[in-house]
Amino acid sequence: MPTADALRLAQEADLDLVEVAPMARPPVCKLMDYGKFKYENAQKAREARRNQTNVIIKEMKLRPKIDAHDYETKKGHVVRFLKAGDKVKITIMFRGREQHRPELGFRLLQRLAEDVTDLGFVESAPKQDGRNMIMVLGPHKKKADAKVDAQAAKDARSAERAAAEAEERAERDAAHAAGPVAQKKERGRSENLDPEIDA
Repeated sequence: MPTADALRLAQEADLDLVEVAPMARPPVCKLMDYGKFKYENAQKAREARRNQTNVIIKEMKLRPKIDAHDYETKKGHVVRFLKAGDKVKITIMFRGREQHRPELGFRLLQRLAEDVTDLGFVESAPKQDGRNMIMVLGPHKKKADAKVDAQAAKDARSAERAAAEAEERAERDAAHAAGPVAQKKERGRSENLDPEIDA
């Protein structure tokens, strides 16, 4: 169809003439509402981005001679990251003479990996990288599953809290309905005071 005829048809139908396959011979065009077409494409792209999972790598830095309490704190952070569905990069930083004892860092990384086996797995084995030793832990759960579990736990906690508040309110109302609260005793002269002394 000649271009002029196609444009006239588009104007009569109050639509746009859109070229959909410019490389074809002859080029393929379509009568459509171009604004609506652009909007639908944008919606599809937004939906695809929403469903796409972003893998975030969190990093935790340790020293080979870490204190037991500090180790537990750092392990707690690693556990939290793995529960959230994020990968964790563990870095052991060596300084000075510690560089000649890489087995200390290796043992620490193995211990940490064993402590979190129920939540994650060793994605890349410990390897020396200059002054540092690096290991990457991957979560067993996907990010989307972790979000669903976290939301379910949050909903359960809020339901428990609401039930406890309702129970407390019911007890308070029952106590109030049971009768008047005991009146305060009218304060008079204290019996402990010496009657000879005029107050």
